Amino acid sequence: MFTGIVTDMGRVRKVEQTARDRRYEIETRWDTAGIELGASVSHAGCCLTVTEKGQNPDGGGWFAVEVSGETLSKTTLGGWKAGDAVNLERAARLGDELGGHIVSGHVDGLGRVLSVTPEGGSHRIEIEAPAPLHRYIAAKGSITVDGVSLTVNTVEGRTFGVNIIPHTWENTTLGALKAGDAVNLEIDMLARYLARWQETA
Repeated sequence: MFTGIVTDMGRVRKVEQTARDRRYEIETRWDTAGIELGASVSHAGCCLTVTEKGQNPDGGGWFAVEVSGETLSKTTLGGWKAGDAVNLERAARLGDELGGHIVSGHVDGLGRVLSVTPEGGSHRIEIEAPAPLHRYIAAKGSITVDGVSLTVNTVEGRTFGVNIIPHTWENTTLGALKAGDAVNLEIDMLARYLARWQETA
């Protein structure tokens, strides 16, 4: 489980197609000596398992993850290339401060950025959600966009708006978004179970 609070903006350093899936190496400022093999890490909102790791001589380190074809086709990860920035968050532990909201790391669908507009010191981003996912996004509710926990400000049809404060703008990949970009969306956990309940009622 995660909280949607990004703790490092890593970078893809290598992409390799394997016999099974696709392997990514991710550079990070984290001390990877403290990351166990098999640990879960959120990558732009997608939970992946660490399969290999190493330390850089000049500080920081890197780790590797393998991504299945299903994940590549249903998230933005399929378009990653060397040099791309990635929002990273390690799995939450009991006793950690829950600064965002409860996030599973399971991407529900791809949204499309419609506009990015400066608003005071912040930025307002309008995103179009795919049907029927838009039905579970509510004003003042929580949503995860590329792994970042955000509060939904407005909802109109399939479009919702979020406000990005300067800290988040500067320390996550959201600061580089532009109209037309795809983003990973995860709806609020409560909405996920409510949706399932309605399907089976």
